[in-house]
Amino acid sequence: MVPILIGRIQTRFFLIALVGSLVTLALVPLLTLSYRDAFVVLTAVAVLGIGWELLYHLLMQFRWEKDWPTLFGLLTGVPEGLLLWFLLTAGAVPLIGAAPPGWAFATHFGVVWMTVWFAANGPMRVPFLRWRFRGGRLL
Repeated sequence: MVPILIGRIQTRFFLIALVGSLVTLALVPLLTLSYRDAFVVLTAVAVLGIGWELLYHLLMQFRWEKDWPTLFGLLTGVPEGLLLWFLLTAGAVPLIGAAPPGWAFATHFGVVWMTVWFAANGPMRVPFLRWRFRGGRLL
């Protein structure tokens, strides 16, 4: 079954909160980021994700299957990361004084995005056996 809009939003929040937080905790000591800044960026990804999911839902209505191929789900990280980077450099993300170095942001965002994407397309289906039959909803 194709995940419905609310299911995709719930799954995004759950995976960013769980997987994204664990990856961030492990990755930040290797980067020139503070934990505070890294978690603000992670929160911004989650909040902006609502808007992205609404946009993706609108675009999917023009497709016959009403769904993206799996690879598109991975590639959507590119525009999401670019928008977040633009907002960070413009000072539009609250609680961050200055944008983190570009390489640190790209590494953090890229590793978290890839890990969350892999978790959604693999291990997520093991503990949540009925997840895909419930339209991706967790609650």
